[in-house]
Amino acid sequence: MRHFRLCCDTTAIDSDEWKTCDIMVLKIESKTSPTCPHSWTRRSIDSAILQQWWKGAQVGMVFFRRHYMITLEVPSKDKSYHWLLSWITKHATRTQHLSVETSYMAHESGRVQTQFDFHPSPGNHIIWYGRKWIRVERTREKQMIDMHTGTPWESVTFTALGRDRKVFFNILQEARELALKQEEGRTVMYTAMGAEWRPFGFPRRRRPLSSVVLEAGVAERIVDDVKEFIGNPKWYTDRGIPYRRGYLLYGPPGCGKSSFITALAGELGYSICLMSLSDRSLSDDRLNHLLSVAPQQSIILLEDVDAAFVSRELLPTENPLAYQGMGRLTFSGLLNSLDGVASSEARIVFMTTNYIDRLDSALIRPGRVDLKQYIGHCTHWQLSQMFRRFYPDQAISEGQRFATSALAARTEISAAQVQGHFLLHKMDPAGSIQNVTQMKE
Repeated sequence: MRHFRLCCDTTAIDSDEWKTCDIMVLKIESKTSPTCPHSWTRRSIDSAILQQWWKGAQVGMVFFRRHYMITLEVPSKDKSYHWLLSWITKHATRTQHLSVETSYMAHESGRVQTQFDFHPSPGNHIIWYGRKWIRVERTREKQMIDMHTGTPWESVTFTALGRDRKVFFNILQEARELALKQEEGRTVMYTAMGAEWRPFGFPRRRRPLSSVVLEAGVAERIVDDVKEFIGNPKWYTDRGIPYRRGYLLYGPPGCGKSSFITALAGELGYSICLMSLSDRSLSDDRLNHLLSVAPQQSIILLEDVDAAFVSRELLPTENPLAYQGMGRLTFSGLLNSLDGVASSEARIVFMTTNYIDRLDSALIRPGRVDLKQYIGHCTHWQLSQMFRRFYPDQAISEGQRFATSALAARTEISAAQVQGHFLLHKMDPAGSIQNVTQMKE
C-alpha cells in the first residue's frame, strides 16, 4: 500500500480516492503477491494433503508387504548360501550383471585346469519360478568383512507375492539337490575357517578302499567297526552312551594312515573335516564350537596330534616343543571338546600320529579313543598285493618275487616309497623288480 501511494500524485487524489486506491491495491496484491495469506494457506493445505497421502501410501505398502508378500534372507555364513548361488546362476540365465569366481581343478593325470564360475553380481535380479516372479537381491557390505577370510559379508534376499512359504522351501530343497548332484561320487573336503567349516577346493573323486593296501584284516576291522557304529544309534541311546566314536591310527610316516581315512570316507559316502591343532588362531572356545557344528555325515580328522600336544610327563628340556605355537588352545580344552557336554552326537573322530609314545595317556584313554590301530611298514603280503594292483596282468609269483627282493634290500619300506617306485616303472613290471634296490628313501 505504501509503495502504491508513493507512485500516486498525492496532490491530485483526495481521501475518497485514496480509499479507492487501497481497494485496487488489495485486489492486485491478492492476485499477484506470493506472500498473500490466502495463497499460503492453500499451499499449506495442499502440502498437508500430499504428506498424508504419502504416509498413507507408506503404511499401505508396509501392510501389503507384511500380509501379501513373503521374504527370505540367507546370510553368507549359512550353509545353504553357496547352494543358492549355484541355483540362482542356473535360473537367472538372462541376467547381464555377473561376478566371477576362479578356481583350479586338478585331474588325476596331474594336469591343472582353470575353471570360471559365473554368479549374478550384487544387485537385483528377477527369476520366474513356480509360476511366480521372484525378486532376488544380492547384497554385499562394503564396510563389514569376515576377519578370518577377508571377504565382505553378503546376503541373498528372496521376495515373492503371496503368503505360501512353500516356494522358498522348494527353492532350498532344489538348491540342496543340485549341490549334492555335483558332489555325487566325490568326497568333499572341509577346512576350518573362522567359526565355520567351508569346502576346501573341489570335491575329489572317491578313492576306492581297495586302493589302500594295509596288513591283512586291518582295513576290514576298522571298516566293520565304523559301519557297526553308524548303523546302531538306538543302541547307544537306550544305554545312555554318547553316540560318538574315536579312532587313533599311529605308525611311521608314509604308511597309509591319511590315505586310508580318505578311502574310508569314500566307502561310507562321508565328507572329511580337516583340522590342524597347531593353528595359532585356534582357541578352546573355537575348537569346541567347530566340533559341535561339524557337517552331518563327516569324519573329523586331526592329523599329527603329536606335533600339537605331547606327554605332560616330559620335562621342558626333553620336549622343547611342548605347548608351543598353540595360541590359546589348552590341553584341557581339547579333552573337554572331545568328550565334554558340549560335544555333538553322531560324531566320528580320527586322529593320526607318528609317535604314539609322545601322546598324553589322558588323550587316548577309552571314551576318547575307542579303537587304536598300528599302521606300519609294508609286509611281504602287502608288497605282493601292491605289485598285483599296479600290474594286474602279471602272475602272482611275480608279485611275491618283488616282495622278496624288496625286503631283502631293506627291512623297512613305507607304502609311499613303493608307490613312488611303481610310478617310475609304470609300464615296466620287470624293471620294477630288477631295480628294486634303487627304491628311494
